[in-house]
Amino acid sequence: MAPRKVIRAIDVHAAGEPGRVVPNGDLLVRGATMSERLVYAQQHLDEFRQLLLQEPRGYPSLCGVIVTSPVNPGSAFGIVVFEHGGFRPMSGSNCMCAVTAMVETGAVAVEEPTSRLRIDTAAGVVEVVVTVDNGRVTDVSIENVPSFVVELDHEFELPQYGTVRADVVFGGQFYVQAKAEDFGLKLEPGQTREILRAGSLLREVARRTFPVVHPEHPEIAGISLAMIHGSTDTPGADARNAVICPNGPVDPGDPATWTSTLDRSPCGTGTSGRMAAKFARGELVVGQEFVHESMIGSLFRGHIRGTAEVAGRPAVLPTIAGRAWITAFHDFVLEDDDPYPTGFRVGDIWGASA
Repeated sequence: MAPRKVIRAIDVHAAGEPGRVVPNGDLLVRGATMSERLVYAQQHLDEFRQLLLQEPRGYPSLCGVIVTSPVNPGSAFGIVVFEHGGFRPMSGSNCMCAVTAMVETGAVAVEEPTSRLRIDTAAGVVEVVVTVDNGRVTDVSIENVPSFVVELDHEFELPQYGTVRADVVFGGQFYVQAKAEDFGLKLEPGQTREILRAGSLLREVARRTFPVVHPEHPEIAGISLAMIHGSTDTPGADARNAVICPNGPVDPGDPATWTSTLDRSPCGTGTSGRMAAKFARGELVVGQEFVHESMIGSLFRGHIRGTAEVAGRPAVLPTIAGRAWITAFHDFVLEDDDPYPTGFRVGDIWGASA
C-alpha cells in the first residue's frame, strides 16, 4: 500500500464556534515551554495547519487546537491554538473545546460535579473549573491570563470610512475593537457582509500601522483579530459582538479583498480584552457579570475576578464561562500522492488566495 498519514481529531463547537481538537500533540510539537512550542508550530507546522483547516477537510470558519503534555507541575495538558490567521497563544473557545474533548473521552480524569484543571498556554497558565454531569461537560469556566489595554480610542485612518476610533487590547491575543455605530452599522444578520467588510479593513490597517508585542512574552506579537461591538436587545445579555477572522490576504487599497468570516461564538479572548477596556473606562467593576452575545445569539458569561500588573501595566483578571459540544470523531487521511497536501482555497467561499 502507498504510504499514508492518519491524523486523529475530535470536532467540538463552543457556543457555535467549531474547534478541531488534535490530541497526542507531542508527536507534532517540540519545545520545553509553551512559548517554544508556539514558535515551533509557527515555524514548522504551517502545512499541517493548512491541511486541517482548508478544503477538502476544513472550511473558512474552522479553527483548532493541538493538545500537548503539560510543561508545568500540576497542569493537566497544554494547548497550541491554530486559526486561519496562523498559530495563536490562547483562545477561549478552543480551550473550552479542548477541555470538553479531553474530559468526555476520558483522557483527563475529573470528579463530578466540578473539578479544577490547570491548562498550559503560551500566554500563561489558565485555571479551568469544569462542571460535569454523568460524564458530560456542561460548563467550562476559564480563569484567563491577565488582560490589559494597550491604547483606548486610537484613531485609525480607513479607506472609505475615514477616521475610526478603536481600542487595542490584549485578552490572550491582541485585538483591535471598535463600535459598530462608528461604521454606521448595527450588529444584525442583515448587515453581516458590511460588518465583515469593515472589520477586515480595520484589522489589516491596525496590523500594519499599530505594532504590538507582549511585554512578557515577546513571541506574542501583532494584532490577530478585530472585534466590532454594540448593544443588544436579547434578554440576559449585556452586549453583542462580531469578531472578524481572516479568510485570505486583505489589501486596504482593494475593497474586493475586504472579506473574512465571523467567529460564531462570543469569543473568549476577545471578551477578556473587551472587559479590560470597559474596566479602564469605569464601565465595569470587579465581580460584575458581563454577558456577551455572538452574532448567532450564543452567550459567554464573563466577570473580572481581580486586578494585576503586566510589566508595570495595569491589567485585569478575566473569567469567561460557556459550554462546548462534541460533534464528530475523525481519522483524517493524507495519501502521499494527494495533489493537495495542504488543502486549497477557492474564491467562491474564500478570500483572495495567499
